[in-house]
Amino acid sequence: MGFTDLLEEAGGFGRYQWFHVILISCPGLLMAGQNLLNNFVSGSPTHHCRLPANYSLLNLSQAYQVIDNQDDCSVLYVTPQWQLLGANSSSNVSLLETEECVDGWTFDRSEFLETTVSEWGLVCSLRPLKQMIQTIYMGGVLAGAIIFGGLSDRYGRRSVLIWSYFQLVVLGCCSALSPTYTAYCVFRFLSGMAVSGVILNGASLKVEWIPTKQRTLVGTLTSFFFTFGQMILAGLAYWLRDWRKLQVAVCTPLFLFFTYCWWFAESARWLVLNRRSEDALKALQRVARINGKPEVVEKLNIEVTRISTVNGGKVTSKAELTSTPCMRRISICLVAVWFATSFAYYGLAMDLQKFGVSIYLMQIIFGAVDFPAKVLALGMLTYLGRRISQASCLFLSAIIIFANIFVPTDMQTLRTTLACLGKGFTSASFTTVYLYTGELYPTVIRQTGMGFVSTMARVGSMAAPAVLILDEVKSLTSLVYGGAAVIAGCFACFLPETLNLPLPDTIEDVEEKCGRSSASQQKEDVALKEDMCLKELKETEGSGLNAL
Repeated sequence: MGFTDLLEEAGGFGRYQWFHVILISCPGLLMAGQNLLNNFVSGSPTHHCRLPANYSLLNLSQAYQVIDNQDDCSVLYVTPQWQLLGANSSSNVSLLETEECVDGWTFDRSEFLETTVSEWGLVCSLRPLKQMIQTIYMGGVLAGAIIFGGLSDRYGRRSVLIWSYFQLVVLGCCSALSPTYTAYCVFRFLSGMAVSGVILNGASLKVEWIPTKQRTLVGTLTSFFFTFGQMILAGLAYWLRDWRKLQVAVCTPLFLFFTYCWWFAESARWLVLNRRSEDALKALQRVARINGKPEVVEKLNIEVTRISTVNGGKVTSKAELTSTPCMRRISICLVAVWFATSFAYYGLAMDLQKFGVSIYLMQIIFGAVDFPAKVLALGMLTYLGRRISQASCLFLSAIIIFANIFVPTDMQTLRTTLACLGKGFTSASFTTVYLYTGELYPTVIRQTGMGFVSTMARVGSMAAPAVLILDEVKSLTSLVYGGAAVIAGCFACFLPETLNLPLPDTIEDVEEKCGRSSASQQKEDVALKEDMCLKELKETEGSGLNAL
């Protein structure tokens, strides 16, 4: 009896699993807000130079000293230009001497009451600091994937998940109290680490308590919490319109999740493989009682001890991710898939103001498009398998991104529609790769593997804003985003299929499955060659008989 059978004995997908999955997935309503928060916290209001204090409010002619350039970076005329007051003035303003805004800027308050841009003046020469906030945050998510991934495989999913919630609540609220830009960046970096711990450990703790048959449905449906979270973020941002209040609003509810996550049972699968059979038995017995299966307690006792003795106790490290041919192939392919998916996703999702539509409405549209995309992903994952679904989502997103190259810039509605479709397919790719990765890596190193490959996703999310610099060269950004998706789609074709297969517990299990796949393929090739030889032999004999 393997652990999958043991889980079925404890009730399969019973009452405990329902509560477990829902409670772990609920924080997804705010995790999407954490990742996309910079769209609103660092929104760029319309602005112009602030007039010096000694300017008379009644002397309206001085206001004509302000120039608004195309990049929304204002300057002032050095001397008053009275001739500009004339209705038919034909002066060549390009030849007039100007100076930078020496007294700061005045920001329009109609779309945002206060943002980090307006509070710290992140415009003109300081404009790159706006995107730097998101890059630093994603750097924290990357660091968290590396650190918390390894800690989780060593100390357990539940304990690291609890700590991650606590860190995010405290440091997220501290971000709202940041007195300076530097302090805010530091708190956002540490918050990003905690977000990574919550997402990765929540995903592993969830999948390791779910029977094989329900993994696809549960994995896809729970991703809708992130979709709803994007729309909730738009509503909160529209309601509050102040970056400090919004920061608090997306962090304080996490305290509720921190209080109830102590109820979760540690992954019995992880406990068994770490030879903590007594703790694993307690967890399984508790789950069995909640699922209404108290009669299997004695049977669980015997089987847990046997599985722990046979499979447990092996110490693993990051080197195990590339120690065998199949593990090496899986890790290399997943690195490409995670990078390209995140690269294209955040390239489309982190610059909503460029579409010329209300940023709040655009966020809702970008969230709503995930619904049909994930329903499509669910159907593909169920009937076509993981490998085809992963490759298809990447190839389709690339096709749509490339299609936008040929749409004229004045057809803004069509360009926006294509961008939404591209974002939908990249979101479906995210849903697939989270489920797929958890099924490919064995339990003994699953969290380390998740952390390792997701670091490339964070590299992609950090690189995505930098590529927008290439937007000055027509269509180059689309070529970069789409090209990355095509390359990753090719890598996805080399991943082994995991549809309806039990989760691997050890690296030997992974190699055994790959070996069986290779052997099956070899048998198919041999059978095909034999059929061809028999066919040729029959044709030869037939020719000989005809000749006679």
